[in-house]
Amino acid sequence: MKGHFYKPHCKCTTKKCKCSATWSYIIDVGINPATGKRKQKKKGGFATKAEAEDHAAALQVELKQGTYVEEKEITFAEFTEIFIKIYSGSGKVKVSTSDLRRKEINRLMKYLQYYKMKNITLTNYQDMLYSMKYDEDYAHNTLIGTHRTAKMIFKKAIEMNVIKKDPTEFSYIPKEQQTVEDLEADKEEVKYLEKEELKLFLDTAALQGLERDHLIFTILSYTGMRSGELCALKWKDIDFENQELSITKTLYNPNNKAVDYGLLTPKTTTSRRTITIDPEVIDVLKAHRKLQNEVKMKYRDTYHDKDFVIAKTSRTPGYPEMHQFINWRMHRLLNICKLDESLTPHSLRHTHTSLLAEAGAELHEIMERLGHKDDTTTETVYLHVTKSRKKDTSSKFSALMKSIK
Repeated sequence: MKGHFYKPHCKCTTKKCKCSATWSYIIDVGINPATGKRKQKKKGGFATKAEAEDHAAALQVELKQGTYVEEKEITFAEFTEIFIKIYSGSGKVKVSTSDLRRKEINRLMKYLQYYKMKNITLTNYQDMLYSMKYDEDYAHNTLIGTHRTAKMIFKKAIEMNVIKKDPTEFSYIPKEQQTVEDLEADKEEVKYLEKEELKLFLDTAALQGLERDHLIFTILSYTGMRSGELCALKWKDIDFENQELSITKTLYNPNNKAVDYGLLTPKTTTSRRTITIDPEVIDVLKAHRKLQNEVKMKYRDTYHDKDFVIAKTSRTPGYPEMHQFINWRMHRLLNICKLDESLTPHSLRHTHTSLLAEAGAELHEIMERLGHKDDTTTETVYLHVTKSRKKDTSSKFSALMKSIK
C-alpha cells in the first residue's frame, strides 16, 4: 500500500514495540497548484498499524473516485460569517428572513462556535439538541427553526468543500410523547368574531374609538388584510373607480421605531393580490383622505409624505403606523365591548373567513382573497362554519326524496 506508516512518538529500540505511542500515516493527495509541489495528508491516533492502513486505504479510494475533500481548518463561528454574507447577499431573501437566520445562528453559537467545522460530529450536534430541549427548555417551534438553519449551514459547507459529512443528517429534534389528554389540551382553538360581535366591535370603534380606529378595523374586517399589509398600504394601491385594492407589500419594523421601517415584498406569490372592496370601505377611505390632507397642511414642513394610508398624525407625522399600535387599539376596544381580549388583529382575518363562508363563498375564493395558497387554519374555520350548511343540504335531499309519491 502506498504511504508511509509510523509511530511519531515511539522511543522503543527493539522491533517489538511496548510503548503506548499510536500509529500515523502520510499519503500523497495531489499537487499544490500554487507551488507545483505534492500535497500530503497526515493522520494519526490509530491504535494499530492495521487501523492506520484501513483508513489510508479508504482515503485512496476517495482519491481514485474523485470524492476526496480536503476539509478546512475553520471554526463554526468563522464559517457562519461566510454563510450569512452569502445568504443575505443572494438577493433572494428578505431582510426579515436574514435577521431570523442571525437569531438562530446566535443560538447555535452557544454550543458550536469554537468547534472546527470538520470536527463537529452527529453526537456533538445531537447533544446540542438535547440540551436545548431539556436544559434550556426551548419551545418546539424554536428548535425546528434552529435545526433548519443548522442544516442550511452544513449543506453550504459541503457545497464549498469545507467538510465532507453533514453532522445533522441523522439527527432529530427530541419530542416528548404526548398523551391523549395532552393532545386534547393542545388542540388549537381558532378565534374569531361572530357577525353580531363584529357589528358590536365596529359600532364601538365608531362611537368610542380613538382617532382612525373605525377606519383601521373596518378595513381589516372587510378585506381580511394582515396588519402588516395595512400598515404598508399606499393611496396609489387603491382604485376608487373600480373599487379595488392592490396588496403588494408588508411593513417591516424590527426595532419598533416609527422612522426605522422597511417595505418588503409578500412572503409568497399568492400574497400579492388585488381584491374588490365594498362601498363601506370606499366611504371610510375617502373621509379619511380629507382628514389626512389637513394633517399634511398642519405639518407641511415635517410630514413624511410617502403616500401611506394609515400614517401617524403627530410626533412623526406621515410615517406608517406600526403593528403594536393596532394591537393596542384593538385590545382597548375589546375591553370596552366586553369581548374576548385575547383576540388580535389577525383574528379579524379569521372573522373575514367565517363570514365569507357563512355568506356562501367557496374555500378557493376565500383563499385567493386572503392571499393563501394553502392554509390549515383557514380551512378549519371554513369547515367549521360550513358544517351546518352541509347538514341543511343533506336535509334538503332527504325532504326531496320524501316528497316523491
